[in-house]
Amino acid sequence: MFFFNNKLNKTRTFCACLFLFLFLGCKQEKETLEVDSLSILETHYKTKLEQCISQLETIEAATSKEEAIANYKEARATFKTLEPILAFIDKDNYKFLNAPNILKIEEEDATDIKIRQPKGFQVLEESLFDDTIALNEIKKNVKTTKNRLGLIHKNTKLNIKKHHVIWLIRDQIARVALTGITGFDSPVLEQSLAEAQLSYKTINTILEISKDYFINKNLLKVWQDEITKTIIDLNEEFVVFDRYSFIKNHTHKQLELLVKTQQDWQVIFPFELAFSNNMTSLFSKETFNVNYFSDSNKPVKNVQEKIALGKQLFNDENLSATKDMSCASCHHKDKAFTDGMVVFPKQKRNTPTLNYSSLQQSFFYDGRAGSLEGQIISVVDNENEFHTNLENVTEAVSKNPEYVKTFNTLYKKTTDREIRHAIATYIRSLNTFNSKFDRNINNQENTLAESEINGFNIFSGKGKCATCHFAPVFNGTVPPAFNESEMELLGVPNSTDLDSKVSKDLGRYHVFNTNERKLFFKTPTIRNIEKTAPYMHNGVYTSLEEVVTFYNNGGGAGLGFDLEYQTLPTDSLNLSKNEIKDLVNFMNSLTDN
Repeated sequence: MFFFNNKLNKTRTFCACLFLFLFLGCKQEKETLEVDSLSILETHYKTKLEQCISQLETIEAATSKEEAIANYKEARATFKTLEPILAFIDKDNYKFLNAPNILKIEEEDATDIKIRQPKGFQVLEESLFDDTIALNEIKKNVKTTKNRLGLIHKNTKLNIKKHHVIWLIRDQIARVALTGITGFDSPVLEQSLAEAQLSYKTINTILEISKDYFINKNLLKVWQDEITKTIIDLNEEFVVFDRYSFIKNHTHKQLELLVKTQQDWQVIFPFELAFSNNMTSLFSKETFNVNYFSDSNKPVKNVQEKIALGKQLFNDENLSATKDMSCASCHHKDKAFTDGMVVFPKQKRNTPTLNYSSLQQSFFYDGRAGSLEGQIISVVDNENEFHTNLENVTEAVSKNPEYVKTFNTLYKKTTDREIRHAIATYIRSLNTFNSKFDRNINNQENTLAESEINGFNIFSGKGKCATCHFAPVFNGTVPPAFNESEMELLGVPNSTDLDSKVSKDLGRYHVFNTNERKLFFKTPTIRNIEKTAPYMHNGVYTSLEEVVTFYNNGGGAGLGFDLEYQTLPTDSLNLSKNEIKDLVNFMNSLTDN
């Protein structure tokens, strides 16, 4: 049984295609695992499901929290051995079982708002260490989790092809590097590194089961040696673990091995997911399939010409009603496409950067638009921005003979759809991945200072920053599927005064009036953050040191605000002055060259 995220229409279409490939296969491609190998993989997977269910039952039988904790650790470890397969073939059930302990809000539209209490392993982990939650209440969650695993076991029938194996392994390699080793889903026990070791053992098992695919038998041995070394290097304490070196020396090596493997196996990919099929680095311009994040989800022809056209339109003031405003009026290239103001005149929020903005699934601070093309409509209609409509914009473009000629050549017609696509194509070109940090982690140079490396390790470890700002984009779009951009309640103040109050801007609440979404805002990228001051949705902080101090003290809770749904941990991170300095130095190293 396979479930996929239905948040956006493009995601529905994409997942329907993946569903067909997984279940029905592709008539043009006869590369399903040999019957015996597939049977071995399915048996292995189902056996682990049964084991996890059995271990959860021991929690139900526990007579104390101490006993329940010990049994939980065993069940969680088995769940992590399932992760590489489960997370790929059954994304929605995996998300249910591994959801963070915060309310799940689904807002399809104003008439279909669902508010659900979280369930699964992360909730269990936090509950077991919460003195206010009774053991009987914990056991209710155990039962729900166990029953969901049983349902998965009952309905699983694997039909995996070569390209599925490649995608599955790539996803897990990225998952470990981008969320696993950050403590994203082990909030209390901080067992992330030990759990990463377990998932690598599963990768090794999958490769062994797929051994008949290897033409170059030595390649399998290279894999096995690399996984052995990886597991050894993961045997470290959470706080002191060198995540920078791990990604540089293991993750990227494994991605290179994966490309060699797909060449050796002669894999034919039917399409691309969020990651490019030939990616060899997490921090490269070639890492992403940018079309995955677009309305059409299709390859773009004449890309460079459309980028050039989009850039012209982006800078053209004639598209606004008063002929004195363009997209570039608020988004200055020299400020990483922000404006340097607290708030642009007549606007209510700070201007966000456009760099890397295409690599997300929602737009504006309140996430009210689902694509770049959709975001452009809001700018056009806004009475304090273009103050016009798509018909007038189309008319303005059509009056320019050079525009008409170019549109006829590139699009065959000039409509608002093509105009918006051209501007969006230009914005999608603003993902350069050429910062000092990128160049160093990709072995192009060796110039990062110890402070900057330490800052990255704090960001991805003790500071817990990477559990919301996910690398490599360092925004809130969750890897490796990249089909959801998270929103958080931080408790941002309205000023830096000692008697400040929480910001009056209710953020996401204004979209659907969902009370549980008051003060929620989208997590933006921190790439080029050195150039994008002032910070937060209201521009309240002028320096990165102020921002880090706000987080270090527990966000709004640290300022004395009583916010029921605050998603930022309310306790102090206990970062020293030197650690804060290192953290800021790392963030500054993300400035594009």
